[in-house]
Amino acid sequence: MRRVLIVGAGQAGLQLALGLQAHGYDVTVLTDRGPEEVRGGRVMSSQCMFDSALRTERAQGLDLWADRAPRIEGLGVSVAEPESARTIDWVGRLDAPAQSVDQRLKMSTWLELFARRGGRVELRQVTAADLQNLAGAYDLVLVASGKGSLASLFERDHERSPYERPQRALAVSYVRGLGQRPEHDFPAVRCNLLPGVGELFMVPALTEDGPCDILGWEALPGGPADVFDGIRDPAEHLRVTLELMKTFTPWEYDRARAGVELTDAGGTLAGRFTPGVRRPIGELPGGGTVLGVADVVVLNDPIAGQGSNNAAKCAASYLAAILAHGDKPFDRAFQQAAFDGFWRIVAPSTDWSNQLLAPPPPHVLRIIEAGGELPAVARRFANAFDDPADLEEWYFDPARTEAYLDSVAAGR
Repeated sequence: MRRVLIVGAGQAGLQLALGLQAHGYDVTVLTDRGPEEVRGGRVMSSQCMFDSALRTERAQGLDLWADRAPRIEGLGVSVAEPESARTIDWVGRLDAPAQSVDQRLKMSTWLELFARRGGRVELRQVTAADLQNLAGAYDLVLVASGKGSLASLFERDHERSPYERPQRALAVSYVRGLGQRPEHDFPAVRCNLLPGVGELFMVPALTEDGPCDILGWEALPGGPADVFDGIRDPAEHLRVTLELMKTFTPWEYDRARAGVELTDAGGTLAGRFTPGVRRPIGELPGGGTVLGVADVVVLNDPIAGQGSNNAAKCAASYLAAILAHGDKPFDRAFQQAAFDGFWRIVAPSTDWSNQLLAPPPPHVLRIIEAGGELPAVARRFANAFDDPADLEEWYFDPARTEAYLDSVAAGR
């Protein structure tokens, strides 16, 4: 039986661990927190998983919340002028429902499931030196957590990493009591694009004790919404969140007028990070290698909502590569090939995430404007969150954009 060590117990690490376990591999997961600590801790992220990523969970029998989580059926875009007046407002229907589950609920449940099925879970902090001592006992070591010194094992890929500093300051609140947008009668992600300020995302979600909504500010560093540094009190975090909504997105603030509250004391999160790509093979201090997983090696800003989706796709891609490799050694060639397969899947979403962080070029502005006039454009834009590779056909290149918009307009 082949032995695999996975460091980290997030979306990619646990999904891969459970997949390998189901195929008879001897899997150990190292993590710094147990299920109860995760479940009762601070929120770990914002997230919205679209159909192609959800299918990777369903294939392993891990989509455990379909009957409880809101069925997200659309994705809407609003653009405001500086005085907070909406100039663009539309929603596109998704071809298949999306889903957002609080990762505290999902990861604690998956960790318990992995242990219940006989997997080994060791609770400990892990350093690069620790991996050197552990690696010899395993056929393959995968690093699915970039905390502490572990990230330093993976060299930054400067050609694929256009940014050298954080491009947004992030602030998330999980709340109850938010009203429905009056423009549509189905759950939808709402993307509010605010030039000179940043973005506000609203995501229907599920937490431990029921449905909720995620309010996620992506503030331009140094801009008027970059105000969360130093806020430690959850109630103050929510107050500031709502005040920013009142100022910059009054149509979203109207949804909160009846009164919203945090889901729990751990329902806020704030921070910032530099997006980037790292080389997939980590060099251990005394020799040997480890393979980086998901956002350890491809870390995108959440602006395109691809983090958990890419993590699920990484787990599925690596699982297929490991199973196909059979009894052969997991050498550098395997590790590079496994990553290359993953990169082919997520390169479009990485390009898109990076482009969304910059001011939109004229042809992208045309797409956003057209979404309000042409339902087919709104629908295709919404479904790009599920399949970013489709953007290559009509979004990135100005000439292709023009041809696409002309063809849709002609067919009305």
